[in-house]
Amino acid sequence: MDNPKVEEYLEAVRYEIEHKKDVIEEATKKQGIDEEQVARFRRFTEADPDWHRAMNKKVMRKVDIHLLPLLVLMYLLNFLDRNNLSQARLDTLEEDLGMKGTDFNLATSILFVGYILMQLPSNLLLTRVRPSLYLGIAMAIWGVISTAQASVQSFGGLVAARFFLGFAEAPFFPGAIFLMSSWYTRREMAYRIAWFYSGSSLANAFGGLIGAGVLSNLSGAHGISGWRWLFIIEGTITIGVACLAAFILPNYPANTRWLTPEEQAYAQWRLIDDTGEADLADSISVKEGVKMAFKDPRLYLFTLLQHVSILSQAFQYFFPTIVKSLGFGKTETLLLTVPVWAVTFLASLVATFTSSRFADRSIHIVCLMLISVVGNIIAVSTLNTGARIFAMFLLPIGAVTAYQIILAWVANSFPRPLVKRSACISFANLIGNLANVYGSYMYPVSDGPRYLPGGAATAGVAFLVAVLALIVRLVLQRENKRLAERDVSEPEVRATDGPDAVAIGFRYIL
Repeated sequence: MDNPKVEEYLEAVRYEIEHKKDVIEEATKKQGIDEEQVARFRRFTEADPDWHRAMNKKVMRKVDIHLLPLLVLMYLLNFLDRNNLSQARLDTLEEDLGMKGTDFNLATSILFVGYILMQLPSNLLLTRVRPSLYLGIAMAIWGVISTAQASVQSFGGLVAARFFLGFAEAPFFPGAIFLMSSWYTRREMAYRIAWFYSGSSLANAFGGLIGAGVLSNLSGAHGISGWRWLFIIEGTITIGVACLAAFILPNYPANTRWLTPEEQAYAQWRLIDDTGEADLADSISVKEGVKMAFKDPRLYLFTLLQHVSILSQAFQYFFPTIVKSLGFGKTETLLLTVPVWAVTFLASLVATFTSSRFADRSIHIVCLMLISVVGNIIAVSTLNTGARIFAMFLLPIGAVTAYQIILAWVANSFPRPLVKRSACISFANLIGNLANVYGSYMYPVSDGPRYLPGGAATAGVAFLVAVLALIVRLVLQRENKRLAERDVSEPEVRATDGPDAVAIGFRYIL
């Protein structure tokens, strides 16, 4: 074989195989994985591409079936119980509880005060407790509180219930993202997060249908107001699903019963091959993991990006009220929200699929946020019904879909160890959700029907998200260049602390 190009290619392949062996052995040695598992990992590294395609397809089919549908359903109910206040407002909620002025805005924002307080400790605790049991119990508690909202007799009672609802809901969202990142590689995360986060779009769509049905048919039934029936029905469903989740939801690849020992090993190997480390809850202490997280400067940039992205979605909690400003009745308003969120669900699947397919985050985010900017500008520029309905579609298609990609980007950009990644995800989510506390005041009812201040501010925030996404891209490009130089100059060295604590060959997704 005298062809120099063929020889060069074969040499590159041999180098890649040896390089992967070094990464795997270094990672497994560091984390104390037993010799039998190491032997499996070596066999996986040397296997041919056809075997990997078949094995990966087999394992991922099992993971997707056991993990995703239940997480989507849990998040659907999480968002439904959080957001059904906006539907209850179309009934006699404010009249029955004597609410006026910005009372509704306070009832909306107070949930996120409780939500924020529980974020970081919850996700750190998750690394020491079975995720299935922890998330299942949290879900049951928020279901009970959500149902109890039906019994409040005053505005103060509603505010207290909403605060504790946020406190109980806090573990789920960052916990679910963290759990998914313990199963999926970085290229796989964006599309899976899209399916997971579709729970919010589906919750808004189904919430409109359920709200229309309940408020139209159960108002006054057995002497109970329609909005109270709404809390009772949706909260009870949540409690039932929580009982199933505690037994069905998987934990980590190393201790999942529906995978064979070889499949468990392969699920772990995939993560090592992707980032240079496996997910082991006890590889470092919680204190060490938190210190590593806060010493990483990328954490603060991603946290700002997530914060302004959440702020650009503040319209979600007032969406039925905004749609009602078009002049439709209560039932028609709720039904009109359904196609908006159905289309958003489909758009998110397409956008996140292409984001995963082309390993791109920033350009997708920029394009989507510009769609949101256009939607906000149209919404505040005219009272024409057709134009404003079109704008209602653009708002969530842009902002909500972009946020799904941002979530994947955050989870992708903080590789293992597990405790560090958990701290980063929960911190970014904690600070990000501060936007909901003050963002809840962006759309006071007194600004209707155009909502000019809130819409104009949201357009500006959406544009800021696009700018920040480009800044993050530039920062990560620079980091990738520095990592490439490190790999060449110090091929046998792996940083053990600080922002460079990543495996040889690791590169950030842009």
